Amino acid sequence: MSDAAHVDDLDLAALLCSRICHDLISPVGAIVNGLEVLEEQNDEEMKTFALDLIRKSARQASARLQFCRLAFGASGSAGASIDLGDAESVARGFLEDDKTKLSWSLPRVLLPKNRVKLMLNLLILAGQTIPRGGTITVEPVGQDESLGFKVSAQGQNARIPQALPGLLSRANGNGIDAHAIQPFYATLLAKTCGLAITVAAEGDVIVLRAT
Repeated sequence: MSDAAHVDDLDLAALLCSRICHDLISPVGAIVNGLEVLEEQNDEEMKTFALDLIRKSARQASARLQFCRLAFGASGSAGASIDLGDAESVARGFLEDDKTKLSWSLPRVLLPKNRVKLMLNLLILAGQTIPRGGTITVEPVGQDESLGFKVSAQGQNARIPQALPGLLSRANGNGIDAHAIQPFYATLLAKTCGLAITVAAEGDVIVLRAT
C-alpha cells in the first residue's frame, strides 16, 4: 500500500500495470481454456464452442488493449493530440456488450492527449457505478481545448462505490492498491488539465463531471 496523497513514480507505474493485467487476465485465460478444449476434445460440438470462445475472448482482449493504450499509455510524444473519433472507437469496443451501451455526444476534434485520457478514465469510473449494466452517456462541457466532460451512468442498482469520492478528492488516507489506482490516476490527469472531478447521484443517475 502507498499513501494516497504520496504515490511515487515507481509505485504509480507498478499499480497501473497491475490494474491493466487484471483487466486482461479474464479474456486471455478464456483463450487458454478454449485451446485446451480443442486439444482434448474430439466432439465437434465442443470444438465449435471452444472456437467461439477463443474468437470472442480474442476480440475482447484486443479491445481492452487498445483502450488501455489510450487511457493509460503514452499515446505519442509530449504534447501530442488524440482524435476523439479514435477515442470513441476504442471506448465502444471496451465498454459495449449485451448489458452496457455507450451514448456519445462529443464532437470529432483533436484534443490534448491528457484531456482524452481523462475522459476515457471517467468512462471506466462510470462503468463501475452500474455493475448490472445500463447506459453510459458522455457529453461535452465547454469547447475547444478547454473542453470538459459530463459522464452519466444509468442502470439497475446504479450506485457510487463507497471509496470513490475520497479517492477522487485525494482525501482518502487509507492508501491505494491496484483496484484503487485508476480513480487516483484520473485525479492526476484532471489536475494536469486544470480540471477537477466530481461525482454525485442525481435521482437514479450517477453523474461524473470534469470541469
